Amino acid sequence: MSAPVLTGPQYLGQGLKLILSPGLRLFVLLPLTINLILFSGLIVLSMQQFAGWVDTFMPSLPTWLSFLEYVLWPLFVVLVLLMVFFTFTLLANIIAAPFNGFLAEKVEVVVRGQDDFPPFSGAELMAMVPRTLGREMRKLSYFLPRAIALLILSFIPVLNILAAPLWLVFGVWMMAVQYIDYPADNNKMSWDDMLAWLREKRWQSMSFGGITYLALLVPGLNIVMMPAAVAGATLFWVRERG
Repeated sequence: MSAPVLTGPQYLGQGLKLILSPGLRLFVLLPLTINLILFSGLIVLSMQQFAGWVDTFMPSLPTWLSFLEYVLWPLFVVLVLLMVFFTFTLLANIIAAPFNGFLAEKVEVVVRGQDDFPPFSGAELMAMVPRTLGREMRKLSYFLPRAIALLILSFIPVLNILAAPLWLVFGVWMMAVQYIDYPADNNKMSWDDMLAWLREKRWQSMSFGGITYLALLVPGLNIVMMPAAVAGATLFWVRERG
């Protein structure tokens, strides 16, 4: 039976509990460390460059419309936040892809209660690297044309007001694609079939992507959210696939 539509928070919460369990902690350490390093770098870079980024996207207004700057400024702050966090999250997932793939395997073993995957070893982990990185490149080829189109829109006066909500919707969808693809790839589902399946589960997928995106925006909490999202997405896969 299909789960209720708005199950994203439930999956993510259960994923967080799973990664804290003794049997999975070992497989969380490396993606957690990668996340910590990258998000620390993001904070430092944002503190140095954030104001300049906002000024770049803010439209130049004539003097008689200068009062609108107070209205538009928060919107463009949100736009920059969405773009920066989304980009760094994708970068973190590309770097951590083999470890995330392996974590998804182990979560599926715990959830199903049976192990159909090869045993953990350094050789097995290294064997996953070309496959998982190839899949990440496929995600990147899906992401880049759409992100570039949104980036161009962000520089077009008047129309760029639409950029922030569009970045948000796109980011939510990409979070679902990013994380649910790990168990899909482990189970040999093709990229196109995975996207088609997610579209069939559009609202469930968007609810999971939305809560994941929100959690990643919270400083401190976002450090543990990448492995928690991998675990939550694996739960999504197992329970929604039946």
